[in-house]
Amino acid sequence: MASPHRAPYAADPSRTRGRRHAEPGPAWRSEFQRDRDRIVHSAAFRRLEYKTQVFVNHEGDMFRTRLTHTLEVAQIARTVARALALDEDLVEAIALAHDLGHTPFGHAGQDALNQCMKPYGGFEHNLQSLRVVDELEEKYADFNGLNLTFETREGILKHCSTAVAQGLGDIGRRFLDRTHPGIEAQLANVADEIAYNNHDVDDGLRAGLITVAQLRELELFREQHDAVLQQYPDLPSKRMAHETIRRMINRLVGDLVETTRAQLKEDAPADIDAVRAAGRAFVAFSDGVRDQNLALKRFLRTNLYQHYRVHRMTLKARRVVEGLFDAFFADLRLLPPSFAAAAHRMEAARGEAGRARAVADYVAGMTDRYAISEYERLHDPARGG
Repeated sequence: MASPHRAPYAADPSRTRGRRHAEPGPAWRSEFQRDRDRIVHSAAFRRLEYKTQVFVNHEGDMFRTRLTHTLEVAQIARTVARALALDEDLVEAIALAHDLGHTPFGHAGQDALNQCMKPYGGFEHNLQSLRVVDELEEKYADFNGLNLTFETREGILKHCSTAVAQGLGDIGRRFLDRTHPGIEAQLANVADEIAYNNHDVDDGLRAGLITVAQLRELELFREQHDAVLQQYPDLPSKRMAHETIRRMINRLVGDLVETTRAQLKEDAPADIDAVRAAGRAFVAFSDGVRDQNLALKRFLRTNLYQHYRVHRMTLKARRVVEGLFDAFFADLRLLPPSFAAAAHRMEAARGEAGRARAVADYVAGMTDRYAISEYERLHDPARGG
């Protein structure tokens, strides 16, 4: 199943480091295609449709969800992977799985759950995504989780503390040795950043939380906006915004391809292990574009994520997540039977930390709407149980 056009430094599905549980190889797919297919068919992937980025799911159906964001990341990542002769199936699998562990209500939900879990090891959606594919999905007769390849799992785990890495075995080794993941994993991480920055600009404009006048203070936006104005001076504002944002993405993607290609040509790593052992990441922007991208990130943090209307949604999300966690942790009988049984098992093995982790697994798996509904069932006397 190997591609004749794959670069020597790309991941090779015929030489994967394998799965946690040995399985016969797939007959009609590569190992990485099998990973991708398992992710797409997982329950956690389906739930992404009703988990949000910045805006709560019921605020409006025009805003991006975790699912649409995930598909956009995969599209960007595959485009760059093809240009660099990488394994497109692996980079797609990583992109599709990278947010499987995200809580309801986006980063607001994660922050709230992390606060609840602080006495018990904390909560980080990146680690939770790995936990979902390694343990929490219950589909297969022979193992828990999806039993993905090392290479896909390596890409899902983007960052990790030394203390946590020590308990993760081979997948945490690079954080102890200060090495890098394969090129496909590096690419999926940057594609994620390109997608959410630029698409948050789009959602922010449509929600009326940021303006074109504000965005024109940014070089990355202004350059592309000027080009669109010159070519299409009478274009309606909605199309003007879309045309500008798509050109911003194109600018970032084009620079990423050229800069990464040059760095790979300079070092000429012989294989994926040479990539891992290199003293730097290969997937990167040029200095100028990196600065433009950083300016965009700072702008969004100040003008969108800290906007008073977003802050209101954040506050509501925090109350829901904290209320759910506190109620379930205090009384496991409030949990559905399968989750209550898991909580009792984990508490017997690890004490209160195990109990808390089981509760966090349940809360993190909720969609926005389900979390709100559960909160109302627990706290509203008028709602049935």
